[in-house]
Amino acid sequence: MSSETAVDRPPLRTTRALLACGVAAGPLFVLLIVAQAMTRDGFDARRHPLSMLSLGDYGWIQTFTFVLCGLLVLASVAGLRRTLRPGTPGRAWGTWLIGVYGASLIWAGVFPTDPAEGYPVGTPDGPGEVSWHGMLHNLAPVGMGLALSVACLVFARRFARAGQRGWALYSVLAPVAYLVLGFAAFPAQDFRLMVVGGAAIWTWAAALCLRSMPTGR
Repeated sequence: MSSETAVDRPPLRTTRALLACGVAAGPLFVLLIVAQAMTRDGFDARRHPLSMLSLGDYGWIQTFTFVLCGLLVLASVAGLRRTLRPGTPGRAWGTWLIGVYGASLIWAGVFPTDPAEGYPVGTPDGPGEVSWHGMLHNLAPVGMGLALSVACLVFARRFARAGQRGWALYSVLAPVAYLVLGFAAFPAQDFRLMVVGGAAIWTWAAALCLRSMPTGR
């Protein structure tokens, strides 16, 4: 084994590990919120946004989910910056925007939302009062959604320039699905649409990390 190979291997393994964090983040987030929504007493996924899973006796699970997945996304940003050449489309703005997505997840965990609409059990029906931390929490989905949607378009441009039409189309359709379903959730009075739209864009970020995984030894 040459000295050059011995030196190159640890960074390659580190890059893979960082990107693996991003591969796991989106699917893990979706699986954990679906599992909680199906088992949490009094939680109705149609009426209650997913952030309300951070309330009640088992709310710590969702709080942990927000923070853990946010940290995984931030780790993946470091991996993406290792694999994208400086000066190429996506390396600067694209990775920075994905970092905002990760930071927004952590923000959502640090600042919990407020009880409302009968959840947790015992809470009166209706919108309830908005606390200071509830107002701060409401910034998280806005920041996350906008940042990740624009990141998709930044990478769509990168893929289009490279002639990778499938990935370019995927990178456009993911934020479209997110925005259309997210806005449709309100007139339909069904927050499950918002989760489905979110899953489309969260898993896009995971797929990007998987695609960027370096090969070789």
